[in-house]
Amino acid sequence: MLVLECRCPAEFSSNQTHLNQLIKVFRITEATGSVSSSRPSQLVTRGAHFRRPQSVVECTVLFRVGMVLIKQYQVLLPCSVEEYQVGQLYSVAEASKNNTGGGEGIEVLRNEPYEKDGEKGQYTHKIYHIHSKVPGFIQMFAPEGALVFHEKAWNAYPYCRTIVTNEYMKDDFFIKIETWHKPDTGTTENPHGLPPEEWEDIEIVPIDIADRSQVDDVDYKPEEDPAIYHSEKTGRGPLGPEWKKELHNGNCPYMTAYKLVTVHFRWWGLQGRVENFIHKQEKRLFTNFHRQLFCWLDRWVDLTMDDIRRMEEETQRELDQMRSQGSVRGMKAGED
Repeated sequence: MLVLECRCPAEFSSNQTHLNQLIKVFRITEATGSVSSSRPSQLVTRGAHFRRPQSVVECTVLFRVGMVLIKQYQVLLPCSVEEYQVGQLYSVAEASKNNTGGGEGIEVLRNEPYEKDGEKGQYTHKIYHIHSKVPGFIQMFAPEGALVFHEKAWNAYPYCRTIVTNEYMKDDFFIKIETWHKPDTGTTENPHGLPPEEWEDIEIVPIDIADRSQVDDVDYKPEEDPAIYHSEKTGRGPLGPEWKKELHNGNCPYMTAYKLVTVHFRWWGLQGRVENFIHKQEKRLFTNFHRQLFCWLDRWVDLTMDDIRRMEEETQRELDQMRSQGSVRGMKAGED
């Protein structure tokens, strides 16, 4: 088997991550010239032209190869894994209300316990109506009604899995977010247990909730700044420049959320741009959400899971009313 040498269009060659993956994934059988893939689940080949000069195989890619772009986001937090379970659900409910209004926002279809194949947890199915919140270059090719996304989540805490799909794009689009919550400071290697050949290609993206430089100016709010906030109930905060190192020297609990995000978007001429845009927005969302979660600590730290379930039922009713009232609210995606 010979590693395939690829000569690609400028758009594809400029994406070094995709190019490296392509070189590693494709193999060509020397005797027959047939193409095989070491990761068939991540590839959809639409056509390629091959020729054999001397001892190396060259490939000119004529059509875009359908691949996925995977990154692992790591969020260190000054709370325990047990505390975070409540804090996350509280913050999701509050953030949903903050991003709903004017005909857009979140619609909760199902929120119920599930048990399957030995896994138990809470299943949710939500619809995101976000037409005006996406950038213009996406609105240009998306027909009316296409910017409605379905989110299905299986929360078997401390492991959670979320799948986002779109009925218009069907199999050409999905976002998968798999999260492990661990009682460490980001030291777990390959927390999702990926095969070594896949893990070596994953980009690790650390998120520091106290780092102002990681927050877009349009998103910044002093009341949601962990570098300013102090919890009266727990004594935690504000988080200084060395807060991560100080976790080991004090009595403050800590944990890390390891979020493995897979983005797949197959559309000729837009794939790389959209996949990178989605990852940029995911990082922005994770950053803002966890800054809020910490700064809302005194609101949720005394709540129980029973309190959370009652709150979720109330939030579901509120969201149904809020979508039909007022103006569009919440975070809007900027241009890439």
